[in-house]
Amino acid sequence: MNRSQLLQDLCKRHPQLPEDDVRFAFSIVLDAIGEAMAQRRRVEIRGFGTFTANARAERISRNPKTGASVRVPPKTVPHFKPGLDLRERVKLS
Repeated sequence: MNRSQLLQDLCKRHPQLPEDDVRFAFSIVLDAIGEAMAQRRRVEIRGFGTFTANARAERISRNPKTGASVRVPPKTVPHFKPGLDLRERVKLS
């Protein structure tokens, strides 16, 4: 499911809300999660999961085509850990 499909599903589930309001609220939530992660803050949504920004150290890797060593610089990557309720819902599906 992509963003537009998720928004369509939310609009169908809540027909009493104007579509523009649903889209606006959805954007606010995603922006808030993104901003918090950019500031290296943890975002926990109980029953759903936790979003964090994990730091990866510099490392030496290999170019698979040539086999040459390549330096991979340090970076920060987004990480999601599903909550217990979400894991149970997925397991039952």
